[in-house]
Amino acid sequence: MREALAARDVSNVYRLLRREGISQRQIAAQTGQSQSEVSEILKGRQVMAYDVLARIADGLGIPRGSMGLAYDEQTEVAVATAEKDPQPEEDENVKRRRFLAHAAAVTMGAATISSDPDLVARTERTPAPNAIGMTDVRQLEAATRALRALDYQYGGGFCRDAVVAQLSWGQQMLSSSAAEVVRDRLFVALADLHNLAGWTSFDTGKRSSARSHFGRALELAREAKAHPLVANILYRMGRVYLHEDASNDALKLFQLGQLAAQESGSELAVAVLCANEAWAYAQLDMPQQAIRSLGRTRDEYERADKSDPESWVKFFNQTDVYAMTGTVHSVLAQYHREHTKYAIPALERCLTEYDESMARSRTFMLSMLATDHLIDGNIEYGTKIGRSAIEAASPIKSGRVKDRLRPLQNEAQKCSAVSEDARDLYERIAKFFAA
Repeated sequence: MREALAARDVSNVYRLLRREGISQRQIAAQTGQSQSEVSEILKGRQVMAYDVLARIADGLGIPRGSMGLAYDEQTEVAVATAEKDPQPEEDENVKRRRFLAHAAAVTMGAATISSDPDLVARTERTPAPNAIGMTDVRQLEAATRALRALDYQYGGGFCRDAVVAQLSWGQQMLSSSAAEVVRDRLFVALADLHNLAGWTSFDTGKRSSARSHFGRALELAREAKAHPLVANILYRMGRVYLHEDASNDALKLFQLGQLAAQESGSELAVAVLCANEAWAYAQLDMPQQAIRSLGRTRDEYERADKSDPESWVKFFNQTDVYAMTGTVHSVLAQYHREHTKYAIPALERCLTEYDESMARSRTFMLSMLATDHLIDGNIEYGTKIGRSAIEAASPIKSGRVKDRLRPLQNEAQKCSAVSEDARDLYERIAKFFAA
């Protein structure tokens, strides 16, 4: 296996796994590939792309350095251990006494950082159980909910590594034996976790990684026939395209998402897609279509059963309807000033509802509200809100915060000639970007 990995002979790697009784489906699930791709590789198709090789290594729990992708510490230890004669295992009593001595020294203030290899933390993957039940899947779902809450509050940079680590654990569960109903729910749970991994990757500027996670999430959700989740994944991927100013492509994803949402019968999922469709139309300076989509958003939301929504769509509440209304009209206001009269009340309404758990969204809304007031000529009040937006943005670990502040910076620059406050706001934003 080491020889096959060193040569990056993925076909041989997969054949060796098959010889050990690992199915094509299990390999596909671990590596984020389709079963047909695995089948083609087993027949001899070469894998050359770095990101695919890295994904295969990570999915199978292989140190990347074993495939020459990165000579990391884990690989160095593994190679060194393999090349040396095995040493006799030290008596456990000796290890315990050594740790006790170290603990006493640290507690009494007589020790610094240890160089003892037995006392240095190592990253070791927790083995998955041989068999899993519904409780294991529920634990995975609970972890995803907790990590999603951290993302909303502090940004993707705060929790992305934890999401990826949780995903590594979840992927291992695919190799565990399970009843069919448990496996189906595991597919949905992993799809949602990949969905969150894609979103936190996007939030930290890792767009290639985001696309990879969203693609895998889409495959798992579709296989599990989780249509509302398919709709949510398409919405989030559309948001990546909106962020990249690829509004036409974003619009197509939102419209695909609407098909999945309608198939699921979830009016709430349809409302999310319509709201984002309106945003895409606004970026394309198509006000009539944008306003029509906003109207449908409100209609679908009013009809929706909001008593027990799925975790991936429950974020969309009445406050979010106001937020999206304010967002769409704020974008349109950059083309047509009169839209500020619709944007400002909607943004003010949602800001009264946001608490600390929605810190990132609150920052986005403050930035748009300040921009609208500057466009409207209310420079003194606009700069005051703009300073609040910068203050709110400081603790958020999100690459999108800077992008959302750019329209505010542009408007502040336009007003700088007539207002010292606007010039000060422009300089504050520039310092925030530099920091």
